[in-house]
This record gives sequence, structure tokens and C-alpha cells, in this order.
Amino acid sequence: MIEAFDFFHVGRVLFGNGRCQELGGLARQWGERMLLVTNAGDVGDGALVDRVIELSEQAGMTVHCFRQRGEPNVEDVQTALAMARDQRCDVVVAMGGGSAIDAGKAVAGLMTNGGSVLDYMEVIGRGQKLTRPAAPWIAVPTTAGTGAEVTRNAVIGCPEKKFKASLRSERLLPQLALIDPTLAIDVPRWVTARSGMDALCQLIESFTSNRAQPLTDGLALQGIELAAKALPKVVAAGDDLENRGKMALAALISGVTLTNVGLGAVHGFAAPAGANYPIPHGTVCARLLPPVIQANVTALRADSGGDAYLARYAQIGRSLTGTGGSDSQAIEAGIAFLIDLVEDLQIPPLREFGLTPDGFPELVALARKASSMRYNPVPLSDQALMTILQQAW
Repeated sequence: MIEAFDFFHVGRVLFGNGRCQELGGLARQWGERMLLVTNAGDVGDGALVDRVIELSEQAGMTVHCFRQRGEPNVEDVQTALAMARDQRCDVVVAMGGGSAIDAGKAVAGLMTNGGSVLDYMEVIGRGQKLTRPAAPWIAVPTTAGTGAEVTRNAVIGCPEKKFKASLRSERLLPQLALIDPTLAIDVPRWVTARSGMDALCQLIESFTSNRAQPLTDGLALQGIELAAKALPKVVAAGDDLENRGKMALAALISGVTLTNVGLGAVHGFAAPAGANYPIPHGTVCARLLPPVIQANVTALRADSGGDAYLARYAQIGRSLTGTGGSDSQAIEAGIAFLIDLVEDLQIPPLREFGLTPDGFPELVALARKASSMRYNPVPLSDQALMTILQQAW
């Protein structure tokens, strides 16, 4: 029997090379005053941000730009929200990596619901529900990573509480997700690598989530195959548009799957690690992914009910490597593939960002609070979590 499930998705996705040209006209249908939240460059640099402003102004819009720097925190969102309110903006365009898209998403939600970001944040905030649809907003990713363009949560950091947490509601889904793979051509190699590993991690954790469901399973496996083949190629050659397109699609799929079934222990660690150390999110995910899979597999083999999830890890191994063999062989091949991929992409170990073994117990305790941890396919002991950190360190 197929168990009951919900499935959330944006109303419209526009995908294809050059589709950014349509942005101004698309935004104009919701108003005349745009808040552009971006980390894709600066006003006046003659590049993408200036081009988007020009296209929007040609469509009859006034554009006010908020430059998101680094991963968004509570103060960033409140500052951008004040700009949107002061300038009486009608529509938000969030353009760039997941940091800009999450910031813009949170602003759009607060524009119509009132209050502050901490009123609605999970875990560290008041956890109030958004009762009104967000202001109209468009997501325009320039990296292939978080899939934030199609997720119903915005991840926001709070340095005072040493944690990152989400605003979460289907009311935060954008009116449009516009994915133009050509926007990623000039993204630095290291950003392509770490964001691509985030997408691959999200696909793997979605497929092994304890909330996995039929609609996301097929999508996740397709995304894993796409990313496994395309990511090394696009890191090697950033102007490879065929593989840029495949990675953009893999990232999009990862956003669809995670927003419907959740993630796992990798992202459980990522929230406190990113809030307490200057570790890019994709780096945390890349370094933690192989040891988390190994820990999960070890725990599942000791669990009499773990066979169904072990079969899923075997499917992942086959999707990553394209090889056959027994389930056990496929699992080990998949883990080895990921270890080699992390090294080939030159993802730095966590020690390079100031994390020391003395900090492991605090990270384990904080990870226990993260919402993603509850969707891990098997409970992990504190010792297993400590071992994961040691292996990623």
C-alpha cells in the first residue's frame, strides 16, 4: 500500500539558456517597484546585476538593490525588509546563490505577514506560522547547489544563538523559478564544486529520508545520476553549457525533493557548523557526506529493520558509479566514489575553518536540535556523530 503524502512545488518553472532576458517583463506583472536581493555582483560592475536592472527598467520597473554578503543572518533580513518597506516595493527578485535566494524569500514572507524574522523561525525563534502568502517574488539561481529556488524554507543564521534555522511554509514558495544555466558560466571553480556537492548531498539525503515518497524517489535518482556525471566536467570546464544545464537541473530537482521529504544528518550538522564557523555550506556537506553514509550503513546493518534503507544506499551506489554487483558491493562503491569526488574537487577539510576536536561535543549537541536530523534513516549515537566529525576533520 502506498502511504499518504503531500507534495509541494512552485506554480511555474522557466528553464533554459538565455531565459534571464525575460525577467523584467515577468516581474512587471506584479508591480512597478522591485527589491532585488542578490549576491551575484555589485551595482556598477557592468555585469549581471547591471544587466538585470537594465532589463527591469526597460520593462517599466524601479529597482532597489540589496547586496547580500555571506550567508544571511537575522540582521541581513531585517535590513533588507526595511528597504522593501521604505521603498514600497511590490515584488522581490532573489538572484544568486542560495544565500541571496533565502534572504529574498524571507523578506517576501515578512512583507505581508509583519513582525520580525525571529517571530517565525524554527528551533531558535517563536515558530509562529505564516498566515498570508508572501509578496510576489521570483527566484533566479546563478549557482547549481541549494535548490532554494523551489523550496518552502529560508535558512537564516542567528550568531547570538550559534545556530541556523528556517522559516518554513508553503506560503514562501515563489511565483516563478527562473533557471538560466548560462548565468553560472563565470562562477568560480570552487563555488561550482561546493555548491554542486550540496545538490548531490540533498539528492542522496532525500532518497534515504524516512519520509521518502514515490514522487520524490524517481526524481532523486535522476538527479544523482545527472550530478555524478556532470559535476566533475563542469568544475573542469566552467563554460561547458551542456553540463551546466545538467547541474542546474540536478540542483532544481534537489530542491523539489528536499522540500517534500526532508534531509538527514549531514544537514543536521550543517546548521550549527555554518553558524559557528566560517565554513561554506557546500563544504560542510561535501566533507560530511561520505562519513555520514558510512555511519548510517553501519547502524542500519545492526538494525533488523534496516534492509529497505540499505537497498536504497545500494541504488545510490549504482547511480553514482554505473556499476552492478551485490548490494553490499554497490554501497561500498558509492562511498568510495564520493570520497574520491570530494578529493578530486579539492574540497578542504573542516579543520581549515577553525574547527578543533574540542568543539565536537558542542556541534553534536547542537545538531541534535536541527530539524533535518529527525529525517535521517536511522538514529545515530553521540559516539557515531563524533566519529563522523573526526573523519570530516
